[in-house]
Amino acid sequence: MEIRGLSDRKAGGLPVHLCKTAPDPKRVGERAARFAAAAGFDPASGSLLLVPALDGSVEAAIFGVAPDAGAMDAGRLARLLPEGEWRLEGEFGDPSLAALAFVLSSYSYDRYRRKRKQKARLVLPSGVDRKGMVARAEAVCLARDLINTPTNDMGPAELEEAIRKVGKEYRAVVSSVVGEALLEQGFPMVHAVGRASASAPRIIDLAWGEPAHPKVTLVGKGVCFDSGGLNVKPGDSMALMKKDMGGAASTIAIACMIMAARLPVRLRLIVPAVENAISGNSFRPGDVLQSRKGITVEIGNTDAEGRLILGDALAWGDEEAPALMLDMATLTGAARVALGLDLPALFTDDNALAGELQSAGMKVCDPMWRLPLWQGYRKGLSSDIADISHIGKGSFGGSITAALFLQRFVEKAASWAHVDLYAWTNADKPWAPAGGEPQGARAIFEVLASRYPRT
Repeated sequence: MEIRGLSDRKAGGLPVHLCKTAPDPKRVGERAARFAAAAGFDPASGSLLLVPALDGSVEAAIFGVAPDAGAMDAGRLARLLPEGEWRLEGEFGDPSLAALAFVLSSYSYDRYRRKRKQKARLVLPSGVDRKGMVARAEAVCLARDLINTPTNDMGPAELEEAIRKVGKEYRAVVSSVVGEALLEQGFPMVHAVGRASASAPRIIDLAWGEPAHPKVTLVGKGVCFDSGGLNVKPGDSMALMKKDMGGAASTIAIACMIMAARLPVRLRLIVPAVENAISGNSFRPGDVLQSRKGITVEIGNTDAEGRLILGDALAWGDEEAPALMLDMATLTGAARVALGLDLPALFTDDNALAGELQSAGMKVCDPMWRLPLWQGYRKGLSSDIADISHIGKGSFGGSITAALFLQRFVEKAASWAHVDLYAWTNADKPWAPAGGEPQGARAIFEVLASRYPRT
């Protein structure tokens, strides 16, 4: 994958001074400081001043950052600086994060239009692990590409092909169960949700690493488009449903980071991939579905399809009793009401894991926030005719009841966490153009790299 905004040079480039206060002559140079003062430069966040050389060319830049700004704010420079090669100087915090932000901000989704030229290129700060930083950037940008691609070019079959391509790159073993074979091999809920689509439903399995290493299993919701099924979504709610496979894209990104770093784990990636479409054989409200776990599930609303396919996938992953199993899904609007668009909701009964994930999220500017697996709400999932209903009885606590439903399919894993994310950025951020975003992926990898370091 092409990574934009990164220079091949190991040193040099024009300096861009990051300043939280008025430019200090000792840092930026006497002439640059006088020019900034004469120009009325305000070191407020996002202000950029180009410093001319005596011959009229640009010799440096000064960039204002807010006093509480983090290293990721340096990503704004990728869209502000003129053409050329630049190096960062000054108060930008962790240079690895600043460099990553610059590269991630240089991303552009150009599949259906003329490719945008990236003018500014960053010379990496000394001490930054170029290989590791590039691997993270490539994984994030791959996930963005997958989420941004519309369903006519990113249906279940195309999502499988993307995983197979990743598997080939890292010499992983990839297999799938497709169509009617889902019923024969024990994935009835995946089949029920996806059978109405012209693109056959499937469950995709990637395995990598030494069998003796700790088992880490990632499960990603791969609903490539969600019409709502027979409980049809309103038009406005359907407009962004190409991103309903954002959980799958995010777990693919984490898997890429793990394999690129060669962490000593036995990685398994499970992606149930479907389109929740409408036809004569669509599953219906009131139906009772069998599940891989043996739990019978009463359907309350066909627009709550993601938890169904995750149920089968989690049950499959749980059969191996992994040391850690983690699922990611664009699952509920209730999580967005509770936490907004920037904070994925984290659910786990492992307090240590929750603390690690939240701390890592703050450290790498990829936050998530823990919500409770409040067992008192389990009664809302009761059914008169099946073992469980897949939605709660009312409109309150929807993200919690969804997480509690998923928890029913996890029994043997030593530790499990569920992340309910938006997978999208509505407006540009310093490190993320508007569009698809694998929220939480970098934080999760940070925890895994800390738990399972290479020796």
